[in-house]
Amino acid sequence: MARYTSVVIGTGFSGICMGIKLKQKGIHNFIILEKADEIGGTWRENTYPGAECDIPSALYSFSFEPYPDWEYKWSHQPQILAYLKMCVAKYDLKSNIHFQKELTSAHWNETNFFWTIKTRDGSIFESKTIIPAVGQLHFPSIPLFSKKENFRGVSFHSARWNHKISLSGKTVGVIGNAASAIQFIPEIRKSAKKIIVFQRSANWILPKQDRLYKNWEKKLVKLFPFLLKLYRLKIWLMAGALFLLMNKGFGYLRKFFQWQTKRYIHAKIKDPKIREELIPKFPLGAKRLLFSDEYYHALNQENVSVVTNPIQEFTSKGIQTEDGEKHELDVLIYSTGFKTQPFLMGLEVVGKKGILIDEFWKNESKTYLGMTTSNFPNLFFMYGPNTNLGHNSIILMIEAQAKYIVQCVEHIEKDHVPSLEVKNEVMENYYQAIQLRLKKMIWTTVEKSWYISEDGNSPNNWPGRTWEYMRKTKKANFNDFK
Repeated sequence: MARYTSVVIGTGFSGICMGIKLKQKGIHNFIILEKADEIGGTWRENTYPGAECDIPSALYSFSFEPYPDWEYKWSHQPQILAYLKMCVAKYDLKSNIHFQKELTSAHWNETNFFWTIKTRDGSIFESKTIIPAVGQLHFPSIPLFSKKENFRGVSFHSARWNHKISLSGKTVGVIGNAASAIQFIPEIRKSAKKIIVFQRSANWILPKQDRLYKNWEKKLVKLFPFLLKLYRLKIWLMAGALFLLMNKGFGYLRKFFQWQTKRYIHAKIKDPKIREELIPKFPLGAKRLLFSDEYYHALNQENVSVVTNPIQEFTSKGIQTEDGEKHELDVLIYSTGFKTQPFLMGLEVVGKKGILIDEFWKNESKTYLGMTTSNFPNLFFMYGPNTNLGHNSIILMIEAQAKYIVQCVEHIEKDHVPSLEVKNEVMENYYQAIQLRLKKMIWTTVEKSWYISEDGNSPNNWPGRTWEYMRKTKKANFNDFK
């Protein structure tokens, strides 16, 4: 059985970036396990109509692989997936990828200092290090509605779009009105007979100001590549300014943006009643900030309606709300987000002394820099706990993590270090400091959101700016490890 230096899990942005950085450091004895039959991660899985990024493409791409051919300022799913495939081809990663290999378990061997990795098809791999790059938007979440099984029509989650079903001439119910819904509702309303949006709470939505890039713009940045770097820098600085809205302070700035958004709603929405229903009851930034040029326009159309009464139960023909009204549906689409916790959900990861990571993280997902945790030597996460952003491009965090992790892998491989395990006190001090800072962020002002766990902790987000995280992870300090 071949033993590898590293086994990376997943071929989204994180896994591909990790593979590229390993090769650039001269480490070629690694493989990437992918459960599907092609690369792409979330950009392979999410194929709903209108799927696109909510970060401008010049920043939602690798800094070392700028791309002058983006069609739109905010690129659509097919081109983002094509960009990832281009990166795999250019950096010759295809031979490192093992498709249809879904990870089921990983066990640390305390005697020989390696991980034994098993996949669903029965394959077994051994590796000095293991790098899960599975992301936080992996498992679709569907709430437990009363009598949900009664509905006899077609239903599916937006992240598992059923392209075999035509929505033409049908009455479609959409549960949820967040990031995915505001993208596909304007698209499907063009063919559907009627769309009923079941809204639990309104979201803050800012205009996207998207547009096609002109041919002369594309030619210009090809001739002068530094212009694309300057444009990327501009977007990064503007996104960084949004970080101010994520703090509990800066109330005057938040009120200004809220006032602007309310003006935007009043300018776009004709019906006064719907206007009021679309104004959130929580501060801007407390939940994920959304961007769209089309959503409010779609709500103005005669075949689109918004229902704010809570869902009471499902019937064979549709949904009954708490006011007693019955809404008959042909198709029901859940746009209800993802299960982000626990991280590494469904995977049997066993560290020292037989400790399961699910048990170790039972109460809190404690890590150091969001990349490693005590009792699990030579295990490094990409896009792990407390590394998500509410204001900037996650690609910046991914690149920082890949550069840090490759230093650890190189130290193990070239300096003949059998294992690296973060010291428990280092992890504890880091985690407590992060949680203390998170209490000062606007995300903690709402009881239920993607950013808050059931026990009230903040397991997802990073409480600082991207440049701070990049600075902290620039050089690995091996004194932090056993």
